[in-house]
Amino acid sequence: MRKGPHRLRRVVPALLIAMLAGGAADKPAPDDVKRWRQAFTRPNHVPAPAGNSTTIEKVQLGAALFEDTRLSGSGTVSCSGCHQAELSFSDGIDRHPGLDGEPLDRRTPPLWNMAWGLSWFWDGRSASLEAQAAIPIEDKREMGGDLKRAIEALAADPLMRESFAAAFPEDPAVTRDNLMKALAAFERTLVSPQTRFDRWVKGDDEALDQDELAGLSLFAGKAGCVACHQGWRFTDEAFHDIGLHSEDKGRGPILGVKAADHAFKTPSLCERVWSAPYMHDGSLAAFEDVVDHYANGIVDRPTLSADLPRSIELSKTERAQLVAFLNTLSSDDPPRPASLPPRTITWGATVSQKDRRFSPGAILLKAGEALRILNDDTRTHNVRVGWPEHELQLRRPESRRHGDPRLRPVGSLRHHLRHSSRDAPERGRDLSHQSPEHRALRNLIPFWLI
Repeated sequence: MRKGPHRLRRVVPALLIAMLAGGAADKPAPDDVKRWRQAFTRPNHVPAPAGNSTTIEKVQLGAALFEDTRLSGSGTVSCSGCHQAELSFSDGIDRHPGLDGEPLDRRTPPLWNMAWGLSWFWDGRSASLEAQAAIPIEDKREMGGDLKRAIEALAADPLMRESFAAAFPEDPAVTRDNLMKALAAFERTLVSPQTRFDRWVKGDDEALDQDELAGLSLFAGKAGCVACHQGWRFTDEAFHDIGLHSEDKGRGPILGVKAADHAFKTPSLCERVWSAPYMHDGSLAAFEDVVDHYANGIVDRPTLSADLPRSIELSKTERAQLVAFLNTLSSDDPPRPASLPPRTITWGATVSQKDRRFSPGAILLKAGEALRILNDDTRTHNVRVGWPEHELQLRRPESRRHGDPRLRPVGSLRHHLRHSSRDAPERGRDLSHQSPEHRALRNLIPFWLI
């Protein structure tokens, strides 16, 4: 039984995950334990955009709207109908029935830890939680809502008018923008609670047994799971074709790039025990099926992710150990959101990397501002982030292959960045020392990791 939420610690860059390569072992080496604990440390605050700071009144309004059936066309469907709290804000089935009676195209995703996301939906079509909130409401097969009429109905409700005024004193009106901001503010509070694995990360050596630690070694080593399932949320926020039997093209049509066909966003592994079945189509019923897929069920095609191991030899014991570790990422009882203080994040600068050059070439950020790196180079490439203590590699699978214009904040210390082309045969090879064109930004810059 979990005894309550624990105090969360400052996040360490997920870039440390690049240091975790190594084979499985029954008992991890001390250096591995130290690195793993650094790489999987949780943050101590919830980020919120400057244009939608988190307040109690706004969150309370968003929670009420999340349950409000007036947002739907029929007046009978709410957001919580699919995103059920007791099922990790998912619904427990492979594909939820649409309003037409037919299964929806994709699995209902859980809503844990959305505050740290970079894009939303399985195909990443939405760039913010605020923009995301309107899409299922207006979708004819999901909620079939008409937001104009829904807003009129809410505005006619004295209690709702009062709630909107309290949540948005600077703009005390029932509007579409305020409705989306309230829903997003509520969703940002859905932080997954501490698990046994988190207790182990914080230093409790007895939190995991020998098989679970062996599973962690496999996860970060031989099985290669950590290539995509990175950081405390166990996701790289990128899109990968993992070789599922599916005709769904996923990210490809969103980008208009065929090389991104069949690619879907890496799901977080937090509280996944409570959100089976798995994958974008709900086609895998249990963790055992997921492990079997990666071991011997991958469909070979040209769009397969470069980060996907093509062959993984796992014994029956190793598969069981890997599943045992995955179970430690979920609560023993139905999870309830943890409480974390909000922190408003101000974006200080955006860096482009077109044509093998970072632009601008130098940046000065104020304390507390965040840096965004725009992945807008269409060629295969890496971005490296480093500081004196470490030389770490950030590999963004989609940005290397498809030029996806996604933004990512990347650090909390004083860093330098440099650009590496992957035109050379050696995968991931750092070419920044070979050509001035690859050298772009080596200025020391302070910014926050969020």
